Amino acid sequence: MVVILFRVLIVIALALLFYTWFQYIRNPERRLRIAKESNDFYFHDDTYDNKRNLQLVYKGCLFDGEKYLGTTEDSFEVVDIHITVRNPIELRGFTRDDLYFLEKEILIHYPYAKITWKHPINELILTPIE
Repeated sequence: MVVILFRVLIVIALALLFYTWFQYIRNPERRLRIAKESNDFYFHDDTYDNKRNLQLVYKGCLFDGEKYLGTTEDSFEVVDIHITVRNPIELRGFTRDDLYFLEKEILIHYPYAKITWKHPINELILTPIE
């Protein structure tokens, strides 16, 4: 009887260990960190939850976006997104083309959204091209 109970406990422990490992692999914070370290692009957002902010990483820079719900002609959609950068020093080397790429990627998920860049990014967008 004790042997059977011990085997059941081992199976439960292995299942718990596998579940914990699977949750660690799927963790979006881990994916953001890996994308930031490898200078890749990663977009994290729950499109069905308008209260959760979106996060994206591009060229080692982490951006946060606040979504605001509004009305379109047919339905309620995300109509305004305010993008800020967590650490402005990470913007070194960013060009307008990089910001336009980020806007294009955001507009793929939210086609009705108007994107507003917060300081210091808005100064790069608003300055005329010479």
